[in-house]
Amino acid sequence: MAGLNDNPFGEPEIDNPFADPSIQQITRNTTSLQQTLDDYRPFDNDRNVLGTNGANQPATLHPSTQSPPVYSQSGAQYQTNNNGAMGATGSKPAGMTQISTAELERAQEELERKTRQLEIREANLNRNMPSNQPNNWPPLPSMCPVDPCFYHDINVDIPVEFQRVVQWLYRLWMFYALVMVVNVLGGLVILIHSGEFRTFGLGILYAVLFTPASFLCWYRPAYQAFKTDSSFKFMMFFFIFSFQALVTTIQTIGFPGSGTCGIIMAVEQFSSGWGVVVGLFLMCIALAYGTCAIGNIIMLTRVHRIYRSGENMSMNKAREEFQNQFFSNQIVRDAAAGAARASVQSTLNSPY
Repeated sequence: MAGLNDNPFGEPEIDNPFADPSIQQITRNTTSLQQTLDDYRPFDNDRNVLGTNGANQPATLHPSTQSPPVYSQSGAQYQTNNNGAMGATGSKPAGMTQISTAELERAQEELERKTRQLEIREANLNRNMPSNQPNNWPPLPSMCPVDPCFYHDINVDIPVEFQRVVQWLYRLWMFYALVMVVNVLGGLVILIHSGEFRTFGLGILYAVLFTPASFLCWYRPAYQAFKTDSSFKFMMFFFIFSFQALVTTIQTIGFPGSGTCGIIMAVEQFSSGWGVVVGLFLMCIALAYGTCAIGNIIMLTRVHRIYRSGENMSMNKAREEFQNQFFSNQIVRDAAAGAARASVQSTLNSPY
């Protein structure tokens, strides 16, 4: 009994579960794997394996050392080496900076173009709104009892791209008015030299009649057409200004008794003595009429080219504008209402 180790008063012997060799092997493997995962750095090329002991590693991770190629918008291929530097195959890195600068410049130009378009549209809207500016044309002195009839300011009313054309039309009208005044002087010279009164009398009538009529009939419609982009005003200008070009051509010829000092009238005055001076003076007036005729043809062609280049310019639009303006006129509506009332009353008063 002495060989037996059974102490009835000692602590009972308890089996240790962790003393099992299989459990201790699993514990060592888990600890080794944990240390291997702690040492793994995926972005370090020198340590790209999950540990150092190949026997205890369940898996080995080999990240790729080649980066995917990067392409710019111009088609140049850029590759990244092992040190992280970027190189270009087919072009230099400076080329990408130049492409970006060009794109920024194009974007800035596009933005500026859209800004100018918005400014032009805003200016057109402001021009189409009723203006509170006082009338300033014709420029009359303050002591004159008659007030100006129109507001005329090309720099304010006309878009920037059409201001030069309208200015040339205005100068052409002023030159024509000046020629009409000089034509009166030519008629006076003919009256003094040869005693013929017809040219002088008709010259005064033409100056008084044609000068304001030309302003109202063809220059003012052109001014309003460019101001409001009205197709009807353009059609009105083309019709009347074509007639104006024809009239100035006839005035350049200068038929006898027509009231204008043209080429024929100048040739008839050439004779000895003062006739040469009178003929030269009348020839200068005829050349001035010819300059007006050429200017009319040039401006008619130029305005027509501008009109045809517009997007919304057509005969249908002109017809619609005419109908809207015609039926919106208060005088026309009053006349139509009066005619309708008279027709109804005549129908009610009729015995049949």
